[in-house]
Amino acid sequence: MKIAVTSTGQELDSPVDPRFGRAAYILIVDTDSMEFEALDNAENLNALKGAGIQAATMINDKHADVLLTGFCGPNAFKTLAAANIKVADNVSGTVREAVEAFSTGNVTFSSEPNAQGHW
Repeated sequence: MKIAVTSTGQELDSPVDPRFGRAAYILIVDTDSMEFEALDNAENLNALKGAGIQAATMINDKHADVLLTGFCGPNAFKTLAAANIKVADNVSGTVREAVEAFSTGNVTFSSEPNAQGHW
């Protein structure tokens, strides 16, 4: 299974970035092999608006089934829900720890956004 994890860096031992749309990087991790791809999110990091929607589109294009992050706003959450991507928010620690928590069933999936929209 492929999962997306927001990250402050490009490695599995980087801390989870609490922001979704404006995360520095998003790692797409294969939970079976722990192979990963680091997506540079700089374009969305500096976006005036729509960062969450663009980030959601980016992880959908990489065929992620789940997003692990700290906070997810309403527009991004709607976009992810439309793409059938489950969201687990309030995730912290390193990317590796977040993936391990997911793999052992120790994350809670959200039914609504946990951050307000910016506009």
